[in-house]
Amino acid sequence: MKSVSPSLVLLALLGYFTAAIPATFWMEEVAHQGFAPYAEDGYVVFRNVKDYGAKGDGVTDDSDAINAAISDGNRCGQGCQSSTTTPAVVYFPAGTYVLSTSILPAYMTLLIGDANSPPTLKAASSFTGLGLIDGDPYYNSPDPNWLSTNLFYRQIRNFVIDTTAIDAATLAYGIHWPTAQATSLQNVKFVMPTTAGVAHIGLFIESGSGGFMTDLTFEGGAIGASLGNQQFTMRNLAFDSCVTAINQLWDWGWTYYGLDIKNCVVGLNISSGGSSAQSVGSITVFDSAFTSVNVAVVSAYVPNVSQPTTAGSIILENIVANQVPVIVQTPDGNLLTGGAAVTVAAWGQGHQYIPNGPTSLQGGFNGNERPSSLLASGNPVAAAAGVPGSYYARAKPQYETLRACHFMSARAAGAKGDGVTDDTAALQEVINFATRTGNVVYIDYGLYLVTSTLTIPPGARIVGEAYPVIMAGGDSFFKSDSNPQPLLQVGATSGEQGTVELSDFVLATQGAQAGAILIQWNLDASASSNLGGLWDVHTRVGGFAGSKLQVAQCLKNPQSSTVNTECIGAFMSMHITEAAAAVYAENVWIWTADHDMDDWNNTQISIYAGRGLYVESSAGPVWLVGTAAEHHTLYQYQFAAARDVFMGQVQTETPYFQPNPVATVPFEANATYNDPDFSGCDSNDATCAMAWGIRILNSDTILVYGIGLYSFFSNYAQTCIPGRSCQARIASIEGSSTTVNIYNLNTIGATSMLDKDGTSLASAADNENVYPDTVALFQS
Repeated sequence: MKSVSPSLVLLALLGYFTAAIPATFWMEEVAHQGFAPYAEDGYVVFRNVKDYGAKGDGVTDDSDAINAAISDGNRCGQGCQSSTTTPAVVYFPAGTYVLSTSILPAYMTLLIGDANSPPTLKAASSFTGLGLIDGDPYYNSPDPNWLSTNLFYRQIRNFVIDTTAIDAATLAYGIHWPTAQATSLQNVKFVMPTTAGVAHIGLFIESGSGGFMTDLTFEGGAIGASLGNQQFTMRNLAFDSCVTAINQLWDWGWTYYGLDIKNCVVGLNISSGGSSAQSVGSITVFDSAFTSVNVAVVSAYVPNVSQPTTAGSIILENIVANQVPVIVQTPDGNLLTGGAAVTVAAWGQGHQYIPNGPTSLQGGFNGNERPSSLLASGNPVAAAAGVPGSYYARAKPQYETLRACHFMSARAAGAKGDGVTDDTAALQEVINFATRTGNVVYIDYGLYLVTSTLTIPPGARIVGEAYPVIMAGGDSFFKSDSNPQPLLQVGATSGEQGTVELSDFVLATQGAQAGAILIQWNLDASASSNLGGLWDVHTRVGGFAGSKLQVAQCLKNPQSSTVNTECIGAFMSMHITEAAAAVYAENVWIWTADHDMDDWNNTQISIYAGRGLYVESSAGPVWLVGTAAEHHTLYQYQFAAARDVFMGQVQTETPYFQPNPVATVPFEANATYNDPDFSGCDSNDATCAMAWGIRILNSDTILVYGIGLYSFFSNYAQTCIPGRSCQARIASIEGSSTTVNIYNLNTIGATSMLDKDGTSLASAADNENVYPDTVALFQS
């Protein structure tokens, strides 16, 4: 029998003998050994604000102490464009922290409060600033500090945001949060005045490219959430006694589900810009309840008047309205009336294809027939669903009932996380031992070099500190694209049964690793009473310090179609295999870097990764909640013989260098993986042989609730966008696929929005919207 590290045995015994209900959140007591190899000597990853002088006593002004905790260590703040080298967890114990000025999180900052007793951030009556937390300050400039579409890797969770001490008639904000991918808000409560004439706004977003949020509560205020961003998925939001619950400033596509809006004048206002110049592209709302609300949805859409023609597209499905006189109101009048108790099965507004079109939609339609496997009622640990028939959802586990001694540190087990040492054996040992003893693996921040597959056994629970990076590297194992190998293999064998919980870390590659599959998911959790999954787990190929795939190695070269083989970063980002079942993925960003995050100018680079997310789960169910995949050469999402798949606000981008070279370079089509070969393309049209945003082969019951497929560049130039000529095709349904239904399909830069077996079904020119082109309803 293999010997086990004495330190692991000691940690397990401590957990066994001290398994009482914790008095404080484990994160406050666990030993913190995070190591940032590219930061200054002595850099501290985990910071408790009380160690920097914050009192949390409800009296002392803690603004300066909290900002000192954030900025310690020469971090990426004012003037810095982006950086991965100085991440931080800034932790708040229970208490009330009075603020006179804004908290200013630096790049790659996670603000985390005690999950058992969320701390309150309370504005002083004299408060000044754009939000108690200002996620992207303007610093006396017309532009925010960070380009909001590049503002990645940040979190806020477990807080009460209280603005009640500020005069109710004064404009005040709880959180200012213009952000992009790999960001999240979780378990945040906004408390605002409820007096007449109140001007407070809980959450304010005016720009960005999000993103995901869940479990937010809003009480009082003029507006609970005032939102403008390209796209977002927002789940489980509760509003009570707001004048307007949600004011949609602008968007391309937005997905809301699990809304619980009560005692408000307006539920969701999407009339920004008015009927002649609408700002809101599309919204998808489902599994939601409106109670004692005057108007559930206010729209600006007027047929044959509104511009652009498909702006203000709406899909409502499974909506319960109690004591709601008007469900949808437009400038023409009350389009959909309510009453004492009304359930809206399915209602839409915009253009529809069933499967041909476009025809005008403004009324009821036949909504999705939902398989029971995807529903909350079909899963024993589903989040409480306020609306019957709701989809299953589960918030990221925070392990509030566990003590610090139940967490086994990767660095304490011998892993270095320095980006140089081979940490394969140490990581595998702590994963295996923690799983056998019922403990949780705690991956202290670091860059962990791995030279062969890490196998994640059923029962494993792994949580990271400040997005630690596990990198596929070495000289041989991950090198061959004809013999690809997984970096993280969840389940040693195909169809192995059990559950796994993964959260808050990044999978990546170091250098050229043409055969690396970053995540391979083999696990069948369908028979489990505790469905696991992955939350805030991201993949990243290149573009960061330690990756060896940065400006110095992989600078873009639009003048050449020759591929630098040293910049072939990965074979595939994530593969859900045929026998895998009951896979839940939330806020997962699968990214091949288009720019170097550790370069001052965010310089563009050319990195080659073959495939994004490939799903073969033949039994389902699969939930993809707030996921995105970008810049893979063959496709971003592909489904082959898959079934029972839920997708909420998917987002993709084509590689910026294509079609120079085209999609089959440097990865040729591999039949084993059902790769597209683009054989139907005209050789004179290079824009045809470009990466698919989504490709669906011989699959059944693929249900998409919002999707944005973007082609922003043609060989790094953007002149193609207005003419929709960056890319000929971007979405494909092929073979015997049945029941592929899409709500609010949004595309940019593509001539054809959707193809079936090589024939275009929807032309972008027919479906113009605020910036993308939009089909509100597609049913196969």
